[in-house]
Order: sequence, then C-alpha cells, then structure tokens
Amino acid sequence: MTDAAAEASQDYRKPSKLPLILGLVAALVGGGAGFYAAFSGLILPSQSPGQVVEKNVRPGALPNVAYVEVEPMTVSLNPISQGRYLRFRAQLEVPSKYASDVQKLLPRVVDVMNGYLRALETRDIESPTALTRLRAQLLRRIQVVAGPGRVNDLLIMEFVLN
Repeated sequence: MTDAAAEASQDYRKPSKLPLILGLVAALVGGGAGFYAAFSGLILPSQSPGQVVEKNVRPGALPNVAYVEVEPMTVSLNPISQGRYLRFRAQLEVPSKYASDVQKLLPRVVDVMNGYLRALETRDIESPTALTRLRAQLLRRIQVVAGPGRVNDLLIMEFVLN
C-alpha cells in the first residue's frame, strides 16, 4: 500500500452517535408526554358510562310509536330440511298515527313473511348472522307492502327452530 491509502484510512472516523442518542431520548420523552396527556384526559378525553356525570339532565320524550303484533307463525321449512319447523313471533314498530293502517294491512304482511320464511333452508337459519339478515330482509318486504314511512322496525320476539 502506498502512503496515500494509509492516510485515507487514518482520516476516516466513525460517525458520532450523539444525534442518534438525542433522537432516541427525544422520542421517549415525546412518547411519555403524549401518553400522559391522553391518559390524564388533557387531549382526547375518554368518558366511560360510569364516568359521565351531567347535571340537570332530563330524559327526552319517548318516540310516538305503537307496536302492532303479528300473529305467531309456525312455518314448515322446505322438504330438504327433513320436516323441521320454525316458530316465529314478531311485532312491528310503527308511528302511532299509522297503527290502524298497518293493522288493516296485517294479512298482506303475514303473507309476505310466510312466503319468505318458507323459502329458507335450515343452513340459512343456523348461521350466526341469520337473525340479523332475516330481520333486514323481512323488514324491507314489510315496508314495501305497508308503504313508505309506515313501519319503522321489525322486532323479533320468538325465533325457534324445531
């Protein structure tokens, strides 16, 4: 090796680790400060149900709704289901001013519900999301029969597969 190569290797120094250490300390201090601020509620205040304390809070008026009971049904499932039956009972949540209108349409509502429930297979009913999906499908069909704004919700009171 020549003298120039030896001098070049002597001039090369390791970079200082001071900026890395200062950056790490600043990150730790910033993280700790952020944790304290969030934990103490200075930013992003969290309120669990047990911590909510409001003075002079009065409950709002209940919605003006009525419940129309749909007669209980026992539906035989399709032949593939090997003679299994579904017991079903529900109520319709309707605005009070439309309760008598929906009561008059109840035979059509029962017909639509019966048609949909008879088309189900056992595997459709046994899945974990079956009740939610079934409720949404039935509610949509009932709203079409009853007309817009007449039925708010379908409340399933009994759903038993025998």
